[in-house]
Amino acid sequence: MDVGRVSLPRVVAEFEAFRLGQEMEGETLRSADAAFFRLLVAGVVEEQEVIDPLIHATLPPSWPLARLDVTLRSLLRCGVYELKSRRDVPARVVISEYLDVAHAFFEKEEPGLVNAVLDKVARDVRPDEFGKAGAG
Repeated sequence: MDVGRVSLPRVVAEFEAFRLGQEMEGETLRSADAAFFRLLVAGVVEEQEVIDPLIHATLPPSWPLARLDVTLRSLLRCGVYELKSRRDVPARVVISEYLDVAHAFFEKEEPGLVNAVLDKVARDVRPDEFGKAGAG
């Protein structure tokens, strides 16, 4: 949506038709739960005004959210949405899953940034899963 400036329904339909479980550039992409994908994308769009400040607060002042690569920004938004809204999934599992996604797209420092941002947000929105302050 950030790149193509298209509507939510159009993006979801494109992903379902041409990406989820399909072949792309000679590689078969993993299939995914289309209903969960729709829920996730719609939730991020609906909650973006809450999500973005949570991400922004964890970033260095010299590196605001708008400066991040669009894929990285989207990945962080999805991870933060799940941390806030999917309490049925343990925070550490959410972080681990998004770290795996980050490694699929990036090779340098971006996975470390994903880990740091999601860990900080998780400790803020789900402190009960991390015990006392400072305990890991």
